[in-house]
Amino acid sequence: MKKVYVGMSADVFHHGHVNIIKEARKHGDVIVGLLNDKAVSDHKRLPYLNWENRKKIIENIKGVTQVFEQFEWDYAPSILKYKPDFMVHGTDWLTGPLAPYRDLAIKALESYGGKLIEVEYTKDVSSTSLTLNQKILGTTPDIRKATLKRLLDAKDLTRIMEAHNPLSALILEKLVINNNGKVKQFDGFWSSSLTDSTSQGKPDIEALDINIRLNNINNIFDVTTKPLIMDADTGGKIEHFELNVRSMERLGISAVIIEDKKGLKKNSLFGNEVKQEQETKENFAKKIKAGINSRINDNFMIIARIESLILEKGIDDAIDRAKTYIDAGVDGIMIHSKKEKPDEIFEFSKIFRKNHKFIPLVSVPSTYNSVKEDELVKNGFKIVIYANQMLRAAYPAMYKVAESILKNGRSLEADKELIKIKNILELIPGTK
Repeated sequence: MKKVYVGMSADVFHHGHVNIIKEARKHGDVIVGLLNDKAVSDHKRLPYLNWENRKKIIENIKGVTQVFEQFEWDYAPSILKYKPDFMVHGTDWLTGPLAPYRDLAIKALESYGGKLIEVEYTKDVSSTSLTLNQKILGTTPDIRKATLKRLLDAKDLTRIMEAHNPLSALILEKLVINNNGKVKQFDGFWSSSLTDSTSQGKPDIEALDINIRLNNINNIFDVTTKPLIMDADTGGKIEHFELNVRSMERLGISAVIIEDKKGLKKNSLFGNEVKQEQETKENFAKKIKAGINSRINDNFMIIARIESLILEKGIDDAIDRAKTYIDAGVDGIMIHSKKEKPDEIFEFSKIFRKNHKFIPLVSVPSTYNSVKEDELVKNGFKIVIYANQMLRAAYPAMYKVAESILKNGRSLEADKELIKIKNILELIPGTK
């Protein structure tokens, strides 16, 4: 029996996939190279089903004799390894970002006499169009909450961006760029206490009621599908933190980050310019344990933010605290710095990774903003949070437009700074 190779992601299995496999069965036993979660995420987005579940679906289709894990969109390595008599693929790769992979596949097949069979692409159906439908329908708290952990498993770096209201979140939800055949987008949102407080005209001192913040997050969730990490400052009193963890988890928040300080909260980037006191590692560990014990399941992550470098207590203190917090059961570590270069967080990571290879490390490059994402990956970081850029972009723009109208006595001159009303309306679901 001849061997027929089919490569696919099968993220959302539909009749187009059935047509491909049906055609492949005509020529022999079908083996499927199923792209793993990382490969799908690099070119599209995080698949709805993980690789194991997608595999179960495909291997139960009539005619499929083997399903193996495919690590990249380049089909040539799989062709050269399994040497199928035929490869079957849809005509959708004749043009576009997949075209180079077609050329490589043909060369690999020709090297030993294999043949390519191309099937007319099934019109009016695609995982992309089905994804748009899913965004319209929304998601559930449990699905959204679990997504962050899946992203951490699937991606080298999970990219999180600050969203201080539903409109800013919608922009991030829909923004996708193509970078050399790979899709780049923000994987989730950051609910910052700084931006939430500032947008309400309140100082960043934990003055904003937790229920106001949760209501804002709920409004964001009404119009988006991506996961969200919440900045909960110090977490407050242990008893309050326990209750708030339950509220956050019920809402569908994926993770909370709390910092190891006590007393009146001041923004960390002030460092020792203002009075800031770090909590003892023992007391902070108790808060972590209380939060962990109060959650329903571990899909909700509790991440500890270490302020030792901010308060100039050194790397050794930060490492010691990290060990204590991990022993307490924390799900991740955020190491904060107000330096203009990432040297000290890289030094921390180097020491940290010697004993903690799989605990997610979080970077917030607000001050050391010249660092590239691939540098963060190389130095052991799994999450990057852009913590306040959306708010910082919005306010200067609004000020500039308001000033122009005052100066000119009309809005004509300000129009060049403004997005068209139509674009705003099209951004919001259900308007058109």
